[in-house]
Amino acid sequence: MANDLVIKVLKTKTKSLNLSSRKITDLPEAFARLTWILTLKLNNNYLSSLPSELQSLRHLTELNLGNNVLEEVPSVLKHLCCLKKLFLYGNKISHLPPEVLEGLPNLVLLNLNHNSIKVIPPEIKRLCALESISLTDNQLEQIPAEFGLIKSLTEINFNNNKLTQIPQQLYNLSQLRKLYLARNNLTELPEGVLGWKNLKILDVAGNCLSVFPVGFQFLALKELFFEGNCLVPFTLMESIQEKEALLLKELSARLILKESTNKFSVVSKALPIYPELQDLLSQWGQCALCAQPFLTTWLECVQFINLWKHMGMKSSQSIPVRVLLCSYDCFNRNDHLYYRLIWI
Repeated sequence: MANDLVIKVLKTKTKSLNLSSRKITDLPEAFARLTWILTLKLNNNYLSSLPSELQSLRHLTELNLGNNVLEEVPSVLKHLCCLKKLFLYGNKISHLPPEVLEGLPNLVLLNLNHNSIKVIPPEIKRLCALESISLTDNQLEQIPAEFGLIKSLTEINFNNNKLTQIPQQLYNLSQLRKLYLARNNLTELPEGVLGWKNLKILDVAGNCLSVFPVGFQFLALKELFFEGNCLVPFTLMESIQEKEALLLKELSARLILKESTNKFSVVSKALPIYPELQDLLSQWGQCALCAQPFLTTWLECVQFINLWKHMGMKSSQSIPVRVLLCSYDCFNRNDHLYYRLIWI
């Protein structure tokens, strides 16, 4: 049957070939002659491999191999440099070969849903044109930091995996509009969330989050899904705030951080000479009340943000957002609605 359709395409010179749901187990060698084909659909068959002859399809821009029995990503794909859309969902793939990723610089969409992939190699950064990637229902335990280098990404779907954390480099994706991380094992989102300047949809339902990171309320979200987490409840508790005694290291760090903001100061000019000190001070924070810098998180608090009132969303629910304060002096002020977090 596949041979008949190939012969028909050879006669008509059509640029699209649909062989989905044909119970195909092997592709005929005649495919090598379809060099002008742009779209090839082979989904819902019984393919376990692809012939090397397929590398002749150098103009192919869309390839659908979904719902087959592939146990690995076919190596012949590395020759299809014009490919823009690749569907490999519903197979038995357990890993992504770096050499294949390196051969797909024009890929815009990659769908690997419903496989058994555990690791995404660092070579994922080679997909420099990628806009959408989906690996829902896999076995992912980690997202490589190199994801932050794919600046073209607008949609990521990692629902139903085994992620325990996401790299801070993910905040470099300023064009990201949709991020799905539901039903993983995330315990926190790292600081730096304001890097998601264009994020509209965030799904973190079914994780183990307790609070959202600092500044979360300033995201321009349209939809937020967070049910099924262990968020801090809005429960007031009395506490005793004793006067703190800061270590000399912390006092020095605060003084240096404050002086470094003045580009004409001696400290600001001297810092570049001491790269190790710069690294040490790179993780500094800023008090939400007095705006003074500090090195070590001194007091971790929470602010309850109403999604409708503060973020303009349709929901009237409230979420806990992390707030950092520099001292009990600030915490004891009466002009704020921050509550101290006490981890048990």
